[in-house]
Formats: sequence, structure tokens, C-alpha cells
Amino acid sequence: MPWRAPLTGRDPDEEHRASTPLELLFDLSFVVAVAAAAASLHHELSAGHFDGLVGYAMVFFAIWWAWLNYSWFASAYDTGDVTFRLMTFTVLAGVLVLAAGIQDIFKDEPDFTIVVIGYLIMRAALVPMWLRVARDDPRVRNVALRYAAGIVVVQVFWVGRLWIHEDHWMLITFVALAVTEMAIPYWAEMTGDASTPWHVEHIVERFQLFTIIVLGEVILATTQAISATLDGHGLSADLTMVIAGGLLLVLSLWWIYFKRSLIECIHGRNGFLFGYAHYFLLGAVAAVGAALAANVDLVEHEAHGLSHQGAVLALATAVAVYVLGLGVIHAFGEGSLRPLRAPLVVTALLYAAALVATNASHHVGPGVLAVGIVLTGAVVDHQVRGSAGQQGIQRDGDE
Repeated sequence: MPWRAPLTGRDPDEEHRASTPLELLFDLSFVVAVAAAAASLHHELSAGHFDGLVGYAMVFFAIWWAWLNYSWFASAYDTGDVTFRLMTFTVLAGVLVLAAGIQDIFKDEPDFTIVVIGYLIMRAALVPMWLRVARDDPRVRNVALRYAAGIVVVQVFWVGRLWIHEDHWMLITFVALAVTEMAIPYWAEMTGDASTPWHVEHIVERFQLFTIIVLGEVILATTQAISATLDGHGLSADLTMVIAGGLLLVLSLWWIYFKRSLIECIHGRNGFLFGYAHYFLLGAVAAVGAALAANVDLVEHEAHGLSHQGAVLALATAVAVYVLGLGVIHAFGEGSLRPLRAPLVVTALLYAAALVATNASHHVGPGVLAVGIVLTGAVVDHQVRGSAGQQGIQRDGDE
């Protein structure tokens, strides 16, 4: 293994490109931060503090953006040398620091210091790598220099933001800096020079694997409900329906994501939207786990300040964001609004089923189960329609 190999870019058409063991370890480290963010959101929801969604959105952006930037860079320039591995471990250390500071931003007086330090470590680790690309790969020299310069400049403003304590200015500056961060790749790649040679199939696989890992938050919440039955609370009808709804959600969220190929959705400039839309998808998946856990708390009488309707609607909203986000990705991939029809219908049904079931029963169990059934129904409908379409094509071919 060389200490430092030239960063001239990997072949974007390389066959059988797959995630490396190092990338899998990287994802495992990031899921620690995702779990910390979801746990904090869970506690905020259980206390009826829906304003905690703002802090969750902020910290999840930091996690997702650092993960996305590393993954895209690795897709193009993973040489497997010692220097690259050290850079990876630096980012890994940064996300652990960030995870340790997540609870601080949910206090009565939010403190972003530790989160920002962790974020700076993750972002700064890429700067010397981009400078190496600028030196080793003349085709994308200007692109790499723009990446490096953009990262450095924006991090200065993130540090400056630590001295802002008014809530409205904290939100405004966060949105402004987040948009600026997301503009850096577009600004860098649109220089007119050659683009970074990222691998389409590899990127899609990276997102697929990370989505599966984040789904673990929903599995964890379902496990919490099962554990409650074993810890003396007993298997009530309400808890049984929460468990059933959680299991249906895990299956359906996974099925919907993998039911169609995502390769067609990422070519060309759609790559930006593909990556950016996953902020909502991944954030929504983790939020489903947090909302499901809050519903379990209500059943166990451990939630204070959260209504039954609010708990179930929080769950339905997280599922709806996931479904709509995936619909947007497929709509841009096809260049048509047709893929948005089903997600819009499913969203309406999610809210209707959640409200009717919860208000009629005055318990969260029926509402959670209703949300799970609606999403499962969408999966079954898609499967039946797909099978019918294939049979029709086969009959036409036989004739």
C-alpha cells in the first residue's frame, strides 16, 4: 500500500465498482451521529416541544452534508493509499465529536460549539485532498481549487455564527450558510473544465447502503415497543398495534426505496438534486424512528405534553416527507411529473388515516397502524400494477 498515490481520478466507467470496507466503517461511524440526533428529536417530541424540529434539521444537515461530500469525493478519488485512509479517519473523528455535542443544541440555551468543532474537522479534512487533486489532475485543477477555497471560506462563517445568540438570526444565518455550502459543488463543477470523475453506480450504492443503515432507527423504535411488553408493561392492544405499524413501516420504507432503479435519476446535473433530495429522505427516515419512539412513550405513559393526535401526525409527516422526496427524485429522473402522482395521493391518505384512526380511538396504536397500512397498501398497489403491466407486455409479445 503506497503512502501517497497520485489523485488523478478513478475510471467513472469502472465495472463492478462497489463500496469498500473503509466506506462501510465510515457509514457505521456516521450512524452514531444519526442515532444521537434521532434520540434528541425523540425526547423533544415526547415533551411536546415541536420546535426541536429546527435543531434536528440543523444538526442533520451537518451530518448529511459531511457524509455526502466525503462519499462523492471518494467515488472519484479513492486511491486506498495511506493518506486517503488518514483523511477518512479524520472525518470519522469529526463526526464522533459532532455526535458528542448534539444534546447541547437542544438545551434551553442552545450551544453549537462542539457541533461546529466536529463539523469543521470533517470539512477541513477534505481541503488538503482537493489541493492534491489540483496538483495531480490538471484537467480538474480549477474545479478542485474552487472546492478547496469554498470550503475554507464558508467554515470561517460557521465559526463566526457561534457569536450569534438570537433565535431568529441563528435560523437565518444557518439557512444562508447551508445554501452557500450546497452551492459550492455547483459553482466548482460548472467551471467549464472537466468534471470530477465520480462513478454513477457507486454513488447510488453508497446512498442505498446509508439509507438501510438509517432505517435502523425505525427498527430501534420498534424494538423499544417490543421491549416494553417484556419489561412488565404487558402486551396491550395499543402497544400491539404500534409494534405492527412499526414493522409495516420498516418493510414499506425499504421496499419503496428499492422498488425502482435509481441509476436513471442521477445522470448529468440530476446528480445535484439526487444528492440534495436525500437530505429530506434520510432526515425523514430518522425522524420516523424518533416519532415512532415518541408514540411508544405515550403508550407507556412516559410522554408529557404530547397529544395522541400530535404524536401520530408527527409520524405521518415524516413518512410523507420521505415519500414525496423519493417522488421528486424519480420525477426529475424521468423529466415528468407523473412519478409525483402516487406520492401525493399517499400523502393525503396518510394524514386522513392518521386523523380518523386516532380521533376515533383516542389512542395512538390505531393511528400508527393506519399509517403503516397506508404505506404498505402503496407498496402492494405498485407491485400489482407492475405485475399486470409485465403480463400485458408479455401477451403482446406472444401475439
